[in-house]
Amino acid sequence: MSAETAQTLDRGLRLLSVLAREDQPRGLSVTELAARLGVSRPAVYRLLATLEQHGMVWRDAGGLARLGLGLLPLARAVTPLLGEVATPLLRQLAEDTGATAHLTVAESGPGGDAVAVAVVEPSHTDMHVAYRVGTRHSLERGAAGRAILAARNGGGDSFVVTEGELQPGATGIAAPLRGVAGLEASVGLIAIGSALDPARVGPQVVATAAAIAAIATALSARG
Repeated sequence: MSAETAQTLDRGLRLLSVLAREDQPRGLSVTELAARLGVSRPAVYRLLATLEQHGMVWRDAGGLARLGLGLLPLARAVTPLLGEVATPLLRQLAEDTGATAHLTVAESGPGGDAVAVAVVEPSHTDMHVAYRVGTRHSLERGAAGRAILAARNGGGDSFVVTEGELQPGATGIAAPLRGVAGLEASVGLIAIGSALDPARVGPQVVATAAAIAAIATALSARG
């Protein structure tokens, strides 16, 4: 691989990273991308054209660029690793609280659901909520989805509590993963009735989410 080809690849990956970190849903213009990458506008046009061919970027009628749906298969391929990384921490959370712990991610694209990618049930309780990997629901329902939306809207520094939104009689508590580029996710607990005391377990959920986010960030930087 020539130095020029490696440089082009590096720029393309950096462009995707810039778009992944972009908080504004409107996307970024060629001028904005050129400034952030420190390259010329023609270079950005060439990068965008190539990435568009692979569905990794798309531009609207005004020329604003966003991440494309072609990245979804790559994201899905990485999801099992994320669940594997999270499982030991979720297990500790489940055992400490006596509730079912889960890691939920938001699917990319308009109308994307919240999908559970790792679930751990406590081993010492007589009764707990059965929750399965692959369970999906709207982001507008349940603590896991609402925590993701809170972070998306600039909040989400604490935790979210819901009652009966996914299962009658069940209480959910969730906190978002923050600071992981390109990933919208949350850590949550779900239990029957009033078994969960938000004041007691809420900070534990927040701490677990922060720990998983730190590991995910480190793996991303290493990769």
